Amino acid sequence: MKAMQPREIADCVGHFLKQGDLDGIVSMFHPDCCLVFPRGAAPQTGLDAVRDAFKMFIDHRPTIVSTVTGELILGDTALLTANWRLEDDNGNVLDSGSSTEVAKKNADGSWVYFMDCPFGPPAIEKQ
Repeated sequence: MKAMQPREIADCVGHFLKQGDLDGIVSMFHPDCCLVFPRGAAPQTGLDAVRDAFKMFIDHRPTIVSTVTGELILGDTALLTANWRLEDDNGNVLDSGSSTEVAKKNADGSWVYFMDCPFGPPAIEKQ
């Protein structure tokens, strides 16, 4: 499964999460990606960070409901905003947020996350 439009990446991640396929989830991220998750965490880079962030959810296989609210594509880069929620099998909301993501286009035409901020970009620290 591949995202052929940037707005399809979250659906692919959701599919892989529901299947319990951690490798599939990781495949939806660029090797040099940056991820800011969980809430309040420092930015982490690379696919190991993605694996660590999602492995806690694999056994529970929750559903991600994501609605892309904005998409801007310029060449091989896209900026996305979305509202999302994570639900258990009974429809109970486990977490939710408004995300900002940057996606990159692969050589095969598919899209992956390059920067993923499920709760928006980190705040600027005042000095």
